Amino acid sequence: MTAIYDMTRRVTMHDMNADMAYDESETDIPDFFTDSNQQYHHGKPQYVNPQCIDFFLQLIGSRFSELRIVELATDLITPSVLYELANKAPKLQYLTLDFSTAMQLHDFTDLQSFPSRLKSLTICLSENIFLEGFLRKVYTFISSVETLHIIGTYEKVEDEEEEVYETVNVFKLKQFLPNLRVVNLWGVPFITDEHVDAISSNCAHLECLCVNYCPKVTGSCLKLVLQRCRKLKTLFLAHTKLDNNIVKMVDWEKTRIEELDIKGTELNAEALISILTRLPHLRWLDASWLENMTDQVLEAWQNSNAMGSLQFLNMDTCDSLNEQALVDMIKRHGHQFHGLCLGGQHKLLEYFWMNMIPQLRNIRVMVMGIAEDCCPKVVAKIHVDQFIDCIAQNCPRLTRLEVRWDDETLRFSDKSSKFIDVLRMKCLMLHSIVLSDGQYYELVRSNFERADRMSVVRTTEMCRTGLLHCSRYFNQLLFN
Repeated sequence: MTAIYDMTRRVTMHDMNADMAYDESETDIPDFFTDSNQQYHHGKPQYVNPQCIDFFLQLIGSRFSELRIVELATDLITPSVLYELANKAPKLQYLTLDFSTAMQLHDFTDLQSFPSRLKSLTICLSENIFLEGFLRKVYTFISSVETLHIIGTYEKVEDEEEEVYETVNVFKLKQFLPNLRVVNLWGVPFITDEHVDAISSNCAHLECLCVNYCPKVTGSCLKLVLQRCRKLKTLFLAHTKLDNNIVKMVDWEKTRIEELDIKGTELNAEALISILTRLPHLRWLDASWLENMTDQVLEAWQNSNAMGSLQFLNMDTCDSLNEQALVDMIKRHGHQFHGLCLGGQHKLLEYFWMNMIPQLRNIRVMVMGIAEDCCPKVVAKIHVDQFIDCIAQNCPRLTRLEVRWDDETLRFSDKSSKFIDVLRMKCLMLHSIVLSDGQYYELVRSNFERADRMSVVRTTEMCRTGLLHCSRYFNQLLFN
């Protein structure tokens, strides 16, 4: 019994990374028996013996009748468990099936019932377990699904030439999901443009498409996808193999794209200009880790008047940008920014930020500085007290701040506590400060802890601040 209740604990993530983030939201359900995680125990797969499964089946009918969220590991994905969930948990809406650690599947020959009122379905794939036999039994029950997550094995692939198996038949699956609004194909190594094109052919209501870390996607599907899915507002293409010539042929100006993620792609400057200057409704952009994001791209983008709606901009580690180009951009558009990430740029030092922070009156999320051991090394010293005071006086709406410079770069003293006090009193909505581990981190943390704000100050080793939580579809894109 103790093991059962341990496994049904609520798992909460606080990773600030842009790829995986978790925040308390409107989907949060405080009742213990409405949210059951039967997946992990202390972060490791937990073996469930048959007696525990039998007792769990009894609990579904007697204690879990109000269940809305379930995460099941492979051992618990059985015909009997799915039958009980379908018949005894009528309010179930969010289901996660984790096959990632599966060595073999149960026999689903007798599976006759499956939860049929689902809003969200998450399938975590295994490297070599084919799910077609299982999915063939559930196709007719999943037409109500609006959010589909297929989580691949990208992190497990060690060799690019390693053979990749198509463990899910996407071409058949899409026929039974006509009501999809959000599709997240995260890190699925076998996903190609043909698969994305097939999904779009049956999803007229699609609003958010994420194919992050799908290395075989080149963008050849985008033209048809954007023509078919007129409601598509969010497009995440991080770390894909986008082709420069293909993306330039897309009619971006005819789309309603408001959020775009092209992080870590190899697009050249000409392709970037072609995309950014033809997206007049863009409000959220992640263009971090782009070698070809240059001053010319930024200037062309501003001159096109396509930045009028931009509120959240991530240009982390775009080394080709110079200080003056960013100064011009912030002077023109700084008042409209709610989130700005310019970390990882060694050229942006004290003079830049002291002059630009007063221009960011509406800023809520801000990232600055370069991490320790990054090359080239920052030689100049940063007077952090001036930064803190400037932020406190000019950014009253700030909620998240990350300063990546280490103790060797930051200059501070025992009097720094006074400036931290001002920041804490002026920025009342501030609930996350991420600093490099060291003496200054300890100073700031102790200051906030004395004010009974225990979880505000964090280290860069444990947290990263991004802008993913500012996306309109952040809650729908969450997966554990």
